[in-house]
Amino acid sequence: MATMTAGPKLAKVVSHSEWTEARKQLLAKEKEFTRLRDELSRQRRELPWERIEKKYVFEGPSGKETLTDLFDGRSQLVIYHFMFGPGWSEGCPSCSYLSDHFDGMTIHLAHRDVTFAVVSRAPYGEIDAFKKRMGWKFHWASSFGSDFNYDHHVSATTAERETGTVDYNYTVMEFPSEERPGASVFYKDAAGEIYHTYSTYARGLDILVGTYNFLDLVPKGRDEDGLAHTMAWVRHHDKYDGGYFVDPNQKYEQPKVVKAGSCCSGEQHG
Repeated sequence: MATMTAGPKLAKVVSHSEWTEARKQLLAKEKEFTRLRDELSRQRRELPWERIEKKYVFEGPSGKETLTDLFDGRSQLVIYHFMFGPGWSEGCPSCSYLSDHFDGMTIHLAHRDVTFAVVSRAPYGEIDAFKKRMGWKFHWASSFGSDFNYDHHVSATTAERETGTVDYNYTVMEFPSEERPGASVFYKDAAGEIYHTYSTYARGLDILVGTYNFLDLVPKGRDEDGLAHTMAWVRHHDKYDGGYFVDPNQKYEQPKVVKAGSCCSGEQHG
């Protein structure tokens, strides 16, 4: 595997007792961070909710599905917004990197009254073919033909494509793709009413990436300093090979559109 840097800066080498003292000092900061994270999580759970009034319809492995169907009998639903547009040759490499972490957790979430699902704007047939290629088992539905992606700010509207700026991560910015990553959380009450409780985007998704959490433990860390696109090193898991090379100047490139005419057909672009 190609190295991205010359290696970590050699740290000071000390005796075991000095190392233990330094580690205890860092541990105190780690504990402070853990308490702050717990408090932030508490505040997240106390955010106000918004009722979902629109009737979204998706397409999944068994045909048409409503947002209620995606809950699969549970009261809580987490949706990952996977960057996969109509006609794309494949799903986004960075979203695929996150998705490699999903299958092992779904059974555990299900036993805490949480259903996990993935949603993309590509038609279901394109999603299914890529899902089979990657060997994933999680539930993945298509929002093609609905406003779901636009309402959650993860697909570019007609107006955004015309202006070149998008409403993403609660601000207006430029973004190098028509699709954007995110995660949204919903709650369904006993009467069947559905509420949107939380959405996060960009670096807010870091906590979902187990590989990053492991990399943060090692001396070289994520080793992404100096890369024009922080995830330029990431490949679909079936594309790593002996000729692996990282171009530090490579910027994000949206997967090629290979099915001309499928993009935007029959969709709304408010």
